[in-house]
Amino acid sequence: MTAELARRAAASREPAGGGDWRVVPMLLPYLWEYKWRVVIALLFLVAAKLANVGVPLVLKDIVDSLDSRQAALVLPLALLVAYGALRLAAALFAELRDLVFVPVTQRATRRIALAVFRHLHALSLRFHLDRQTGGMSRDIERGTRGISTLLSFMLFSIIPVALEFMLIAAVLFAKFDWRFVAITIAAVVVYIAFTVGITEWRTAIRKKANELDSRANTRAVDSLLNYETVKYFNNEEYEAGRYDDSLQRYEVMAVRNEASLGLLNVGQAAIIAVAATLLLILCAQGVVERELSLGDLVLVNGLLIQLYIPLNFLGMAYREIKQAMIDMERMFGLLEQHREVDDVPDARDLPEGPAAVRFENVDFGYDPRRQILHGMDFEIPPAAKVAVVGASGAGKSTLARLLYRFYDVSGGAIRISGVDIRQLRQASLRGVIAIVPQDTVLFNDTIYYNIGYGRPSATREEVIAAARAAHIHDFISGLPDGYGAMVGERGLKLSGGEKQRVAIARAILKNPRIMIFDEATSALDSRTEQAIQKELNAVAQGRTTLVIAHRLSTVMDADEILVLDRGRIVERGRHAGLLAQGGVYAQMWALQQQEKRERARRGPDAVSPAAKR
Repeated sequence: MTAELARRAAASREPAGGGDWRVVPMLLPYLWEYKWRVVIALLFLVAAKLANVGVPLVLKDIVDSLDSRQAALVLPLALLVAYGALRLAAALFAELRDLVFVPVTQRATRRIALAVFRHLHALSLRFHLDRQTGGMSRDIERGTRGISTLLSFMLFSIIPVALEFMLIAAVLFAKFDWRFVAITIAAVVVYIAFTVGITEWRTAIRKKANELDSRANTRAVDSLLNYETVKYFNNEEYEAGRYDDSLQRYEVMAVRNEASLGLLNVGQAAIIAVAATLLLILCAQGVVERELSLGDLVLVNGLLIQLYIPLNFLGMAYREIKQAMIDMERMFGLLEQHREVDDVPDARDLPEGPAAVRFENVDFGYDPRRQILHGMDFEIPPAAKVAVVGASGAGKSTLARLLYRFYDVSGGAIRISGVDIRQLRQASLRGVIAIVPQDTVLFNDTIYYNIGYGRPSATREEVIAAARAAHIHDFISGLPDGYGAMVGERGLKLSGGEKQRVAIARAILKNPRIMIFDEATSALDSRTEQAIQKELNAVAQGRTTLVIAHRLSTVMDADEILVLDRGRIVERGRHAGLLAQGGVYAQMWALQQQEKRERARRGPDAVSPAAKR
């Protein structure tokens, strides 16, 4: 469904200047899906409007029957009952119309919101690295709200007013002369032209206000997510100033928007007042000349009320529709984002059995102008452990991103069990890989949820077993809330070592065939690193393992060690052999051993603030 929506979004794209109306065709399939509900709602709509227009017609007959100059003073009981019945019918059919159509609106909102959510998860990592989450979440929130607004106002404001206008014009033409019809049509045309013109002008103001609102929300969310960093640098007032600057810009546009709304309302009221006055003058003149009755005067007044009240509402409806389309345009713009990495039409699942990973002369660069990897060629046999080491920026973590197929290689191929990963379904590929990253970011939920995220279908016993294997069960059991303890935003309530153990438990629960350790212990102190390293070695047993490391002491037991420098493999071999070569690896080892001796001379490792928590 997500792909279909994206296709419709691309198909409905108009040239510059096409306006915001291009989002309307994207909603039609949802109306067609519930076509019988829409038809029934429209029938109720017609019935409500017929009853509405019938009210002043019956009221005219009531007034005329009570006019001593035209009839005897007899209580028109039947007409009074008919009047009340029409009033009730108009309200009843309107409520039935809304009741029938509500599921259509809600389902469309749900389906499109879900499609956008799925599409965002299907987009490449590059898109999300460039995107500001706070502003995007506000765009989605406004867009989904706009769907309900657009469907409701289009069906229950625009169509009803048009229908009522035609019925009233027909009544005026049948009962009065052409002047009544001409004034009514002229007033409606001028009213609509004025409303559309002013609203189009206001649209640009509203768009700018939306951009500023999203920018303010982005700054607020970004600041709150980085709460500790703000505190570290004592920048609370600086952040407040940046946020207030965004709010101040939004305030200016919001005031301008309200001022333009006042102008619109006054203009609409003036058009209605002039037209109503002219019609009543014509009608009063006819009564004086005895060409019309008092009932006719009441009829004209009633018809004006029937028309101009919803017509006044039409102005608001048009504004809301335009606003909804502006909001939806930003949300549908997310659907139009191209999937950089997509499954090929005949993509298949990874075959069962032991997994061998092969990088065949892989070239890659995040930007075509700057290549990161050059001719990367190595293999990880089934159940073997291959380590990749090198200086920061050498391209080590890029290997993990490419293996997960967050990006496609620009040259060469990555194969698992002989199959190019570009020929595999992404869900199947990522289903056999688990990673313990350097920076473990947890969901703001319970410890149980974060471990269980590795395999949401796992039983509680399996989650606890994974926690035991990661040597974190005893710590969790000692917490007041146990597995129900909240970890806080991004897991900030846990220390670095505790978060790493949760990540290990999560990876164990997934039970992958391929394991990636991406500098999983580089942010920890030596004591915690040694404890967790044993758990990582146990997890790697029997699995095809890629270890990305900075500290060479953690990869001494690897079956093969690759030394990267500026995206190229400059050395390869086992630990002892690389030391004997006396090359880059040996220099890195000597430097790290020297740092270790210096730390030993200074005393025991200091406990990090995170570990004290």
